[in-house]
Amino acid sequence: MALSRFFLPSTQKTSSFFYQPSPKKGSKQQHEILTNPSSAYKKETIQKRDYKKELKHLYRPSAKKVVLVDVPEMNFLMIDGQGDPNTSQTFQDAVAALYPLAYTLKFMIKKGEIGVDYGVLPLEGLWWSDDMTSFSVEKKEDWQWTLMIMQPEYITEEMVATAKEEVGRKKNPPALPLVRFASFQEGRAAQTLHVGPFTEEGPTVAKVHHFIEETGEQRTGRHHEIGTGSV
Repeated sequence: MALSRFFLPSTQKTSSFFYQPSPKKGSKQQHEILTNPSSAYKKETIQKRDYKKELKHLYRPSAKKVVLVDVPEMNFLMIDGQGDPNTSQTFQDAVAALYPLAYTLKFMIKKGEIGVDYGVLPLEGLWWSDDMTSFSVEKKEDWQWTLMIMQPEYITEEMVATAKEEVGRKKNPPALPLVRFASFQEGRAAQTLHVGPFTEEGPTVAKVHHFIEETGEQRTGRHHEIGTGSV
């Protein structure tokens, strides 16, 4: 499945807090509190956040209709490339660099002073061609693209630099130096959910295009897809 958006010429975030109950007498957790109080306190105070739930209108849309959304500015790990994603080694290298970096940052936040446990957001892609009026899912060899993964507000440039060094030591994916950390504000967009393989998304994309034309708007930006099935 994939969420499809297309640009058109303030979302408020909420927080979810989960509290652990007090440990039962004689339990393993109570023993840990007695023997290692600082570690146990850390576990008790970790905050859990589900960004796909908090931003449900952006990451869990309906497949029944196309809707207009206003997408706020968010921060992303990004890599740029071009060519058919089904055959491009550059595309595979980009994926292999983005995910280890995103997970390294997740655990830096969870185990660090911030103490927040969040799920890594899904892979997103901006797709475009030199002439967007003729953009087609049938001409992937002409595509230019940016792959990206949204990052929570806690993530900083310094954290990304530290995480890149760690990923470089452990895995050293070839595209790691190409990853950049940047903000992206999409603004008004038309969006729907495609259910099925990517090879059959043509009618869904056409439905979004038709919706934009029917509402008297124009396509002015890049095609945006968000994977929902694997993350």
